Amino acid sequence: MKKIKEWFKNANWRVIAIDTVYDLIGAILYAVGYYTFASNANFAPGGVGGIAIIINHYLPWMPLFLCQNVINIPIAILCYKLLGKKFFIKSLKTMLFMWIIGDFIAPLFPQYPGTGVAVTEAHRLMAAIFAGILTGAGLALIYMRGSSTGGSDFVIMSIRKKKPHMSVGSITLFIDGTIILIGGLVFGNINAVLYGIVMTILSSLVIDKIMYGSGTQKMLLIFSEKTDEIKEKIFAETERGLTFLKAVGAYTGKDKHVILCICSKTEVFPVRELVKETDADAMVMMSTVDEAYGLGFNPLIEK
Repeated sequence: MKKIKEWFKNANWRVIAIDTVYDLIGAILYAVGYYTFASNANFAPGGVGGIAIIINHYLPWMPLFLCQNVINIPIAILCYKLLGKKFFIKSLKTMLFMWIIGDFIAPLFPQYPGTGVAVTEAHRLMAAIFAGILTGAGLALIYMRGSSTGGSDFVIMSIRKKKPHMSVGSITLFIDGTIILIGGLVFGNINAVLYGIVMTILSSLVIDKIMYGSGTQKMLLIFSEKTDEIKEKIFAETERGLTFLKAVGAYTGKDKHVILCICSKTEVFPVRELVKETDADAMVMMSTVDEAYGLGFNPLIEK
């Protein structure tokens, strides 16, 4: 009892509230994706959700998200020591929200393409597309707050802890690929495999876009003999900070500076034009930075 009182006293309720909002919105999007679109389209995507759809195909009386949790909870318990108490508790909370919304609220709304409508191949493709987008968006929100939906997430992370040399991509591909292929056998056609792949790929793309793409910046490396002049112009025109990197010319052996500049997509063209106006012989290398944190960008520490 004393520990519980101390936890309530020391808990950061603002962070807990934000976590809960993200969990709820994420659970709604995920539940709509799986229940409204995927579950009625006769295909199985990757992950525990795909296994639940396969089981639900044979046991239609068993609620879809209860089925997911029946699979998820034993996996979560087995992986508890490897993944830690905090992640375990957060994931249990997310699974609880998912179950309540998926099995009690989502069924109040019609499934796609609607009651009494014959499901065509076009309907199945649209279901795969929208299920992928919605589940991806839901999972991204959940992942952004350090939680998960359990299941294959726990398995993947546990395998990574035991075998760090294995890539997340290869583990995910093996697990999801196996489930999708089983789904193709269960539903008896190759399209079930193709739609499962479409949903899984779209979900992954949306997760990456929301988690990393929203903060995408551009990194410019500027090589020039007029770095001081370029620096002054960029400061004056864009107010964007720069960094000088020390370099040595391989041919001349002379010390020189390379300008490192992180800027937004809208600032890339003006910066490049300033470089061109100052030194037509300059070389500009550009690459994408998924996220930039710190002064002038996203806050490094959440306040």
